[in-house]
Amino acid sequence: MGALPKRKISKGRQGRRRQHDTLDSVQLVPCENCGELKVPHRVCASCGTYKGREVVAVRAN
Repeated sequence: MGALPKRKISKGRQGRRRQHDTLDSVQLVPCENCGELKVPHRVCASCGTYKGREVVAVRAN
């Protein structure tokens, strides 16, 4: 005989187990250089700066 559950797992118990499985919302902070919203600890996509210095050359469109 294989291992089978003795009782049905209730919806409440199943929900408590899965309560940490949700996705976190993305946090955004304003860029110190241009003020555009960006993800923390990443290069700003609009001006190409990180920690006050230019790291990526951004071409104008």
